[in-house]
Amino acid sequence: MLITTTETIPNEEITEILGIARGSTVRAKSVASDFMAGLKNLVGGELDEYTRLQGNSREQAMQRMVNDGKRLGADAIVNVRLTTSTITQGASEILAYGTAVKIK
Repeated sequence: MLITTTETIPNEEITEILGIARGSTVRAKSVASDFMAGLKNLVGGELDEYTRLQGNSREQAMQRMVNDGKRLGADAIVNVRLTTSTITQGASEILAYGTAVKIK
């Protein structure tokens, strides 16, 4: 399946719009990652634990979006976007969404 952030796909013709494909995940940080982040705050630097958590969350949301696109019968998902929102203190949602389409 083709996935793109653009509205069109070069050299491809969109023949049908099937709807919005979406996937999300809600993740909470752990006590262990908070402890490690607290230590990093003392010396500075990247918060690796949070970087990995967010990266894994994005990948899971994207995979769920692709699965939703397949369920809709899509050949591609165009105009893909990712958003993050806070659900509660220490937990956030990653949402991936785009337009599921058929291509020629």
